[in-house]
Amino acid sequence: MTATEPHGTRNAERGTLVVQTAYLGDQVLTLPLLQRLAARFGPVDVVTTPVAAPLLAGEPAVHRVIPYDKRGTDRGVTGLLRLAARLRAEGYARAFLPHRSLRTALLARLAGIPERTGFAGGWAGRWHTARVERPASGHESSRLAALAGLASPPAAPWLTLTRESRRTAQAWLDAHGIGPEFIVLAPGARWATKRWPSFPELAPTLAQPVVVIGGPEDREAGARVVRAAPDRSWNAAGDLTLPESAAVIDRAALVVTNDSVALHLAVSLARPVVAVVGPTGPAPGFEPMSASDLVVAHPGLPCRPCSLHGHDRCPLGHHRCMLELGVDRVAAAVAARLALIAGSQTRNAERGTRNLQ
Repeated sequence: MTATEPHGTRNAERGTLVVQTAYLGDQVLTLPLLQRLAARFGPVDVVTTPVAAPLLAGEPAVHRVIPYDKRGTDRGVTGLLRLAARLRAEGYARAFLPHRSLRTALLARLAGIPERTGFAGGWAGRWHTARVERPASGHESSRLAALAGLASPPAAPWLTLTRESRRTAQAWLDAHGIGPEFIVLAPGARWATKRWPSFPELAPTLAQPVVVIGGPEDREAGARVVRAAPDRSWNAAGDLTLPESAAVIDRAALVVTNDSVALHLAVSLARPVVAVVGPTGPAPGFEPMSASDLVVAHPGLPCRPCSLHGHDRCPLGHHRCMLELGVDRVAAAVAARLALIAGSQTRNAERGTRNLQ
C-alpha cells in the first residue's frame, strides 16, 4: 500500500479524504464529486483500488492517491487496521464516502475522522456523522456528486488525461498508421454475462478503421476481432494502460462498448457511444448521458435486466440477452449514431460559414 507522490496544493483545514474502492467504473463516475469537493476545500486525498489509481494521476482535484488492495495485500482485518492507522496519522478533518460499504464506513470511523459524510440507509449509514439521501434518479455521476451538494448534472468532459497518456496513445496510433475517424470497440467487461460475443462479426460491417481496447485479459477478444477484419482492425488490448486507452477513446469518432468501464470513460470524455447491454439494462443512472447516444438491447426478454452489476454465468443458464442480440441491430445503431455525428458537423460548419459572412 503505497501512496502516489502528491500533486496540486494540499487541501486546507487539515484535509479532506474520499474513499472509493468500488468497481473501476465507479471511480470514473466519482470524478465530478472530487472536483466539486476540491472547489470547496482544496485538492482531496483519495483511497481507491490499485487498478483505479492511475486514472487519478493527472487530476487537479486530487492531492494524493492512496491505493488500498482490499482483495490482495491489504485484505482482511489486518489490512483495514493498517490503513486506518495511517489515515488517523494524517489527521483528516472530513471524509466523503460515496461507496455504500460497511467496510468503507468502518475505515473512516477507525481513522478517527470527525466528519464523515455518506448516503443514508443501511448499516454503513449508521457510522456516518452526516447522511445524505441518495437521489433516486439522474446519472450516477450526478447522484454521487450529491454528497457535495451538486444538484445539476456534471458537464462532460470531466476526466483529465495527462500529457504522457495522450502522447503514448497518439504514438501507438501513428505506429499502426491509424488516422482520424476510427471506431473503438471495447469487447471486455468485468462480468462475463455483460460481454456481447459478436464484436468479431461486427467489425467487418464497419467501413471505418477499428481499434480494440481493453486490458491484458481482453487480448484474445481483440485478436478475434482482428482476425475477422484484418484489413481494418488493430488490437490495443493489453498494449496500453487504462489512461492511455482513455486517450485513444478521446480521439475516436465513436465508441462501441459493453456496459463496462469503457462506457463510463467515453461518457466522461463526452465521446459518442453505442452501448450494447444485456443483463444490466443498463441500470438507470449508468446509461450514456447524451440523448444522441444509443443503447442496444434484446427487445423482448422478461428476465432482463436481472442484475445491477452482472454475473459470471447467466442465472437462468441461457444468456439469451446477449447470444440473441444480432449484429444487424448493433450495426444499424452504429450507422445511425455516425449519421447524427455527420449531421451535427454539417450544421456546425454551416453556422461557422454564416458567422463569417
